[in-house]
Amino acid sequence: MDQLRQIEAFVAVVQAGSYVKAAERLALSKAVVSRLVLELEARLATRLLNRTTRRLSLTDTGAAYFERCRQLLDDLAEANAAASATTASARGRLKLNAPLSFGNLHLAPLWGEFLKLHPQVELDITLSDRVVDLVEEGFDLAVRISRAGRLPSSTLVARPLASDRIVLCASPAYLRDAPPIGQPQDLTQHRVMAYSWWSGGDVWTFSDAEGRSASVTTQPRLRTNSGDTCRAAALADQGVIYQPAFLVGADLRAGRLVEILPQWQGPRLDIQALYPSRSHLSAKVRAMVDFLVQAFQQPGWR
Repeated sequence: MDQLRQIEAFVAVVQAGSYVKAAERLALSKAVVSRLVLELEARLATRLLNRTTRRLSLTDTGAAYFERCRQLLDDLAEANAAASATTASARGRLKLNAPLSFGNLHLAPLWGEFLKLHPQVELDITLSDRVVDLVEEGFDLAVRISRAGRLPSSTLVARPLASDRIVLCASPAYLRDAPPIGQPQDLTQHRVMAYSWWSGGDVWTFSDAEGRSASVTTQPRLRTNSGDTCRAAALADQGVIYQPAFLVGADLRAGRLVEILPQWQGPRLDIQALYPSRSHLSAKVRAMVDFLVQAFQQPGWR
C-alpha cells in the first residue's frame, strides 16, 4: 500500500509538472508528496526525477518507469470501475494504431466527438501502414485494412467496421493522351504508380462478374509506401493507380479521377478493429470499438 501511494505521488508530480500542483491534485501537503517520491526512489535505489530550482525532468529510468506506472494506475482505476456497477465508465489512456491515409481521412474527424462522449479517456494515436504487434508494442486497439477473408492472428479479436474495394483509376487528361485500356493486360503499356506495401507487390489482380480472373505484372514508374503520394501523382496526370475507394472516392465523384475497367473489379477489403483477446474487455476499448462500429455504419466513401 505504501508503494502504491508513492507511485500515485510520483505520477501526479510528473503530470502536474510540480510538487505544489501535485499536492493540490492529491489533497496532500507539498512536504508529504516530496517525501513519498523520495521514498519511492530509495525503494528502487535509483533517481527518477532531476530536480533544479526552476523545473523538474525525468531521468531515462524515470521516463520508462512513469509510463509503466501510469498504465498501472489506469488499469487499477478500470478494475475498480468494472467491479462497481455504478461507476463502470471508460477512462485512462487508450493507445490506438491505424493506417496513415485512412487514419487522417476517416478517423481523425471522429476523435473530437469521441473525446466529448468519454472525457476521462486520453487518446494516444499512432498512424502507420506498418503492421504493429499489439501486445509487444503495447497497443490497446488497432484499425486494420486487409484483403477480404484474411483472418487476423488467432491471438486477436476482430470486429468488422466496414468494407471497401481497390479501384483502378487515372486522371481524364492522362487517359485522353494514353493508349486505350480495354482489358487488364493493356496496363503493361501504361505508366503506373505503385503502393510498395501492397500485398501483391507489382502484380495487380482483377475479377469480373462471370467469375473470370486476371493478373497483370506492372512496371511502376513510381513506387511509394504512401497511398496519398500515389493519389497526388494520378491527379498530376502521371499515370494509373490502384488504390482503395476510401482514398480516391471523392476524386471519382468530382471527376478528378476516372475509374478504369469498371467491369474488372479489384480485391475487396475488410476494415476491422482488432484488440488482444482478453476475458474482460476494458471499458475504454469497448467504448472505442462500439463508437467506431456506429461511425462506419454508412461509410463516407461509398
